[in-house]
Amino acid sequence: MSTDIQRLNRHLAGAQPSATYQIMDRVAQRRAQGAPIISLCAGEPDFDTPRHVRDAAIAAIEQGHTRYTQVAGERSLREAVAAKFRHENELHTSWEDTLVCNGGKQVIFNALAATLNEGDQVIVPAPYWVSYPEMVHLCAGEARIVTCEATTGFKLTPTALAAAITPQTRWLILNSPSNPTGAVYSREELQGLAEVLLAHPHVLILADEIYQHLIFDDQTFYSLAQVEPRLAPRTLTMNGVSKAYAMTGWRIGFATGPRWMLQAMEKLQGQQTSGASSVSQQAALAALQGPKDFIQHTRAVFQRRRDVMVALLNATPGLECVSPAGAFYAFVSCAGLIGRTSAAGRVLHTDTDVAHALLDEANVAVVPGSAFGLAPYIRIAYALDDASLRKACEAIRQFCESCVTLDG
Repeated sequence: MSTDIQRLNRHLAGAQPSATYQIMDRVAQRRAQGAPIISLCAGEPDFDTPRHVRDAAIAAIEQGHTRYTQVAGERSLREAVAAKFRHENELHTSWEDTLVCNGGKQVIFNALAATLNEGDQVIVPAPYWVSYPEMVHLCAGEARIVTCEATTGFKLTPTALAAAITPQTRWLILNSPSNPTGAVYSREELQGLAEVLLAHPHVLILADEIYQHLIFDDQTFYSLAQVEPRLAPRTLTMNGVSKAYAMTGWRIGFATGPRWMLQAMEKLQGQQTSGASSVSQQAALAALQGPKDFIQHTRAVFQRRRDVMVALLNATPGLECVSPAGAFYAFVSCAGLIGRTSAAGRVLHTDTDVAHALLDEANVAVVPGSAFGLAPYIRIAYALDDASLRKACEAIRQFCESCVTLDG
C-alpha cells in the first residue's frame, strides 16, 4: 500500500501516547498471563459512586432523560455548576458563563483548540499531567516546559514564570492540587504568580482544579481568580465530578471563564461530540446538589493512606518521597536506584527502567516520572485499599533492597 495514503495529520504524527495507559496496557497483558499485579497507576478513586448519585442516574433513565441535550449542557446542571463556583471558589459567575463537557480532559482540549494558532506558546510547569504538552502539540501550539524541582515543592515560582513568558505566550496551565506531585498552591503563592501575570495581559490562564476537594492537613483551597479577581476576565477555571465524587467513568467536566472563550469552545464541541451524556448530566446534578459528607470521609481515607505510604517509601533504600499536600499521588525520587542492577540482572539506567523492573520483577505497576517531565521519579497512585497498598510497598521494598545488595 502506498505510504502516501497512510499520511497522518502532522501534529498527530508527532504526538506521544499516554504513558499511563501504556503501563496499564502492560498490566493487562501481565494479568492475562496470570501475574498477580498490584497496579498503582490509575488516577481514579477506588470508591463507588455515591448511592444517591447512582439513584439519580437510574431515575433519569426511567423518566426518559435519554435524549440529546444542549451542546453546552442542560441549564439545570449549568446553574448548579455556577453555584458551585460561586459558593466554593468565590468566583462571580452565572450559568451563561459555564460549559459542560465530556470529562475534564475535553474542557482543556477545547480551550486549547479554540484559541491556539501556529507559533503560540503554552507555559507548562513540570512535573505536569502527561496530556498537557501533547494537547498543546495537537492544537498547533508549542509547550514551553518550566521545570519545578523538589526544592520549590514542585511548584512554579514567580521568578520562573516571569522568565518563561514571551510575546508568543498564549496560555499558562496551572494545576493545583497537582497530578503527579500532589502539590497545592497557597494563597500567597498564587498571589505571587498573579502579580507576574498582571504585568502580562496577553497571557490566558487555565486553572485545572479537578482535585480541589482532595487536600490534606486542614489546608484551605484557593482558586487563582479568587485570589486575584483582576485575572478573572482571562482565566478559565475547570473542575468536574470525576475525582471528588468518584465518577471517572461518567465523563462530566465543566468550566467557567470569559464568555467569548466559552462560546468558541461550545462551537467546537458542537461539531465534535455535541453535549455530554444526558444521564451523566443528571447524575452530576445530583452530585453537586446532594449531600457531600462522604467527601470528608474520602479525604480522611486518602490522608491516612498517604501517611502510611510516605512512611513506608521513605524507609525503603533508594527511594525518597516528599509528603504530598493533595490529590492521591506520591511522586517518589528513585535517584538512589539509578545505576544499580535488579535481582533479574536488569541495569537501571532510568526511571523507566525502574518502572518496568518493578512490574516484571515485583508485580507492582507504577508510572515513570519522566512521562511527567521530571526524572528520575516514579508516580505512585495510592487510590487502593490499605491491604493492597501495604503489600505493594513491601514488594517495592524487597525489590529495592535486592538492587542495593546486588550492587554492593
